[in-house]
Amino acid sequence: MWIEKIGPLQFMHCMKHVKKSVLLWYSPHEMYALVTAVEDYPQFLPWCERAEVLERGEKGLTARLHLSFMGVRHAFTTNNEHTVDQRVVLKLVDGPFSTLDGTWQFLPVPLAEGPNAKACKIEFELRYDFSSRVLGALISPVFDRIANTLVDSFVKRAAQVHGPR
Repeated sequence: MWIEKIGPLQFMHCMKHVKKSVLLWYSPHEMYALVTAVEDYPQFLPWCERAEVLERGEKGLTARLHLSFMGVRHAFTTNNEHTVDQRVVLKLVDGPFSTLDGTWQFLPVPLAEGPNAKACKIEFELRYDFSSRVLGALISPVFDRIANTLVDSFVKRAAQVHGPR
């Protein structure tokens, strides 16, 4: 058996993984529209100080989010690939992460009430790790809380925009 000694400056990164799923009385289109309206994030995400769309194309966008929460301030950029009303896949461009990738899926839920009934299942998955131990120690507690409440924030936003259902 081979054992590697880890010195004081070396450190094992701990990849974080968040996976959430929720059933809602909103259509896939309504929820997709909220997630892709990046410019609106500062209006309802308390940690998002500023959101900039750097580039928008047919298949998605590149956005920079400015995080300000509990005294921590950082910005990160993601490239988001869109499949209209179905999926948003995000990949890290830059920021304090070594890894940041995620997927929002908006799955229609067929209902007995007829074709006008609106419901969907949201599946959200996010994997992330920080680029250094110091950044991880500083940002991880804040970002863990953000990642774990993100779906809830969008559910509340849906009620604000489309009314409670």
